[in-house]
Amino acid sequence: MNKEERVIATNRKARFEYSVLDSFETGIVLTGSEVKSLRQGAANIQDGYAYVKGSLVLLNGMHINPYKEANIFNHDPLRERNLLLHKSEIKKLSAKIKERGLTLIPLKLYFKNGLVKVELGLCKGKAIHDKRQTIIERDAKKSLERLHKKFK
Repeated sequence: MNKEERVIATNRKARFEYSVLDSFETGIVLTGSEVKSLRQGAANIQDGYAYVKGSLVLLNGMHINPYKEANIFNHDPLRERNLLLHKSEIKKLSAKIKERGLTLIPLKLYFKNGLVKVELGLCKGKAIHDKRQTIIERDAKKSLERLHKKFK
């Protein structure tokens, strides 16, 4: 089986703003014009978040640009989109979100074997000092890589 995976959009801000406790892959319900627009790479998931509503998990705040050739049959760029999860997974997520005050953030949007998938992260917000620590670690890693390149 071909494991072709092509990334459409990543949420780089998510790993800085939140600490990701768990991540998992979900499907997403899209219209034809949305898929065609995604094939052109026209998506933004920076402001996206997911929430449980009854027996559904909805993704809100994800922007998919309108497809130019779709004219009057185009989609709403900011509409809520349904995520495809099993009922048992939805129950577990709902319990974790209510119990611990966690949130669902889209980390990555990609094509896998021709289907659009979303990598959702179960996240907890970082405090300011945690963000500073992330910046310090990132800078230290960059300087080590520079030194390694320089003496290679």
